[in-house]
Formats: sequence, structure tokens, C-alpha cells
Amino acid sequence: MPKILKFDEEARRSLERGVDKVANAVRITLGPKGRNVVLEKSWGSPTITNDGVSIAKEIELEDKFENLGAQLLKEVASKTNDIAGDGTTTATVLAQTMIKEGLKNIAAGANPVLIKRGIDKAVEVAVEEIKKLSKKLETRDDISHVAAISANDDSIGELIAEAMDKVGEDGVITVEDSKTLETYVEFSEGMKFDRGYISPYFVTDAERMEVVLKEPYILITDRKLS
Repeated sequence: MPKILKFDEEARRSLERGVDKVANAVRITLGPKGRNVVLEKSWGSPTITNDGVSIAKEIELEDKFENLGAQLLKEVASKTNDIAGDGTTTATVLAQTMIKEGLKNIAAGANPVLIKRGIDKAVEVAVEEIKKLSKKLETRDDISHVAAISANDDSIGELIAEAMDKVGEDGVITVEDSKTLETYVEFSEGMKFDRGYISPYFVTDAERMEVVLKEPYILITDRKLS
């Protein structure tokens, strides 16, 4: 299949338009007064969300060159979500501004390689300053407050604080879809595997079809047992 080629200013402007289309759809959700976005689904009802990465992932542009710009911002949002778990809208807006200013300077004759080096140095300085301004979450109220802001829901924030308070700093929290209309926290001592018994002959309580073993020996292996 033949390829369409674009160079210089024409190519840069196409990328910039794609970046702007994604960022402008995401940026309206930014901050405490941010608004929601309605996403069309090919199946089921539309989704209403203010989550930056969810919005970005749904955007595909008809123009292939603009879509390349859109993909750049989608990668920014996805990586931010994978590393930090939040702040995808802020990262998207920052990336848009950095790209626009970078393209503006390139159009004025600046060296792209030197611009990249300058951005890297600026990022290092910014990260160090943010670390100095950061505060450690020390109380349950601190955790609840931050979680409520992230989830945009006070009750969810309180549940997250409750879960973290129970399991501690090094504990494991698993989020699953509820089979009821309630959102709740379930606490399990020790470790839990989502597996059942291999044979019904292991059952110790025939009425409840449960296997309860007291102080059993446990073998952990990565080899196949036969």
C-alpha cells in the first residue's frame, strides 16, 4: 500500500491539530469544577466520565496525520495512569502546551535536539521542586481527603481510607466489581486465592460444600504435580 508523506511545517501542523483535538476534549474535566464527557459505546449505553485517560483512549481521528498527534497524547495519558494512577488530565494538558511551544520554536528556527535537551533539564528541576513541596500522608483523614478528590466522591474516599487503615502501608488492596448495588470493603486475614477445591471429595462440610482445614501443611511450587 502506498504511503502518504508530509514534511516540515505541513507535517507539524497536522500533528498539532491531532494533539489539540484530544487535549481540548480532556482539558474540560480538569480541576474541582471540571465537567463530564459523554463517550459513545458501540455496545451498551453511553459512558459519562471525567477521567482523562478514559476519554483519550476513545478518540480516533479520520485524518491519519492528525491521528498520529492524538496517539502521542494517548500514550502520555496511559503512561501517567500506569505509573501514578491519577493526574492523566493534568499530564495531557501539560503535554499539549509543551508540544505547542516546541513546535512554535522549531518553526522559528530552533534546533529540535537542543529543545529536547532543554525539556529534559527542566523536567529534572520541576520534579525536584515538586518533591520538596510534597507532603506525606500520615493520618486516615489525609488518605480519605486525597482519595475523595481522586474518585470525586467522599464516600469512596472514606472506603479507601478504611481499607488502607486495615491493611497498612505494605498491605494489598484488590478492587473488584460488586455483584450488588453496594460499594463495600471486605477484609481477609492472611492470603486469599480465587480458586476452589479440585475434587468434591475434599469437602469437609457437605451442607455448605466447604473445605475447612485446620493447620494444614502448604506446598508452594512452580512445577507440575502429577
